Amino acid sequence: MKKSNLKLALVAGVLAVTAISCKKEGCTDVNANNYNEEAKKDDGSCTYDVVDESVVTVSSNITSNTTWEASKVYVLAGRITVTSGATLTIEPGTIIKGEVGTGPNATALIIARGAKLMAEGTATSPIIFTTVADEIQPGQIASPNLDPTFNGLWGGLIVLGNAPISADAAAVQIEGIPASDQNGLYGGADAADDSGVLRYISIRHGGANIGEGNEINGLTLGGVGSGTVIENIEVIGNQDDGIEWFGGTVNVTNALVWNAGDDALDTDQAWGGTLDNFIVICGADTDHALEIDGPEGTLLAGHTLRNGSAKGATASELADFRASARGTFENIYFFNFPDPATDGRGDFSLSTGSDITFADGDLMFSGLEATSPAGVMLADVFKAGTDVHASEVAAGANTVGADKSVFANWTWASVANELTNF
Repeated sequence: MKKSNLKLALVAGVLAVTAISCKKEGCTDVNANNYNEEAKKDDGSCTYDVVDESVVTVSSNITSNTTWEASKVYVLAGRITVTSGATLTIEPGTIIKGEVGTGPNATALIIARGAKLMAEGTATSPIIFTTVADEIQPGQIASPNLDPTFNGLWGGLIVLGNAPISADAAAVQIEGIPASDQNGLYGGADAADDSGVLRYISIRHGGANIGEGNEINGLTLGGVGSGTVIENIEVIGNQDDGIEWFGGTVNVTNALVWNAGDDALDTDQAWGGTLDNFIVICGADTDHALEIDGPEGTLLAGHTLRNGSAKGATASELADFRASARGTFENIYFFNFPDPATDGRGDFSLSTGSDITFADGDLMFSGLEATSPAGVMLADVFKAGTDVHASEVAAGANTVGADKSVFANWTWASVANELTNF
């Protein structure tokens, strides 16, 4: 709460409601709610406390059904959990900002097992998760003051469910959340579990560390079931992975990741769903466009990635399939990746048992296309025999890939003209 002369607060063209009270002896107003009326009692010497009710600080867990309104900006003051049995509804166009914090103080929004998030933005009013350092206002798409490369300024969005996972127990603790917080558990036996609806959401500048190798992803999906709807998601400038799946069965449609600090799309623990239509725009620190891991327990489910386009960067790799990865990968176009002969980057590789699952037919590829650097052979990019499922094409001549039109206008990548070559 700050001391100031009385002002009308204007936030994104909307007059904010303020609560005002006189703080100087001799002033006659007691609890002014309308400056034009109460100022007549003020000789000009009064000072006031002004509470901006257009900004709501969220400092405790959400334990009952709650709605966040588009007319307000919500600030996450810590690790906030929507607890089991509660539903958080977020209106289209709402902006949520995380305070800066690392370690156990990293800010994040967690949807615990048994809770729901109903975050249904629209193509004209997306929901934006960002940092308090971002001066973005309702109605804006691009940040007015932050570059899309800035990362680690808050945590991220974590959705946890009761669907099966392949781990050393039926339920385990999600990465990025301290083990002491039992709201971080995910996994169970309900493949059709429903964690709510996520539509038209942009998540930015996150990925804060809670410890070495224990970062928060832009969007984390742990044991999320097929009853959950996830469509039209953008993740920008996350210090760790853009989107990471840990088991579960949820399907995702239309996802875009730009400037991930580690991997753009990462799958683990036998996720059994489908990602359909995706764009990856690698940044200077992006490690892999795709990092695909296999099961860690007895569940051997595989997932499907199809209809995707990935633009590389200097130090990025197309994909790494690890830990006996399983699944189907089809109709994906890769371009702008480096020559693998230069420093070992820029390839599509199988490692740690994934060559065996590929040979056995548990890891399948079809319709892969690439525009490689001049003089680079297809087999130098697509390793371990995967080149038989790939084709070299000229720039812009690809016949597979993402439909970029679904990302037009509502994504920062679109308004920044980053989708021109897709």
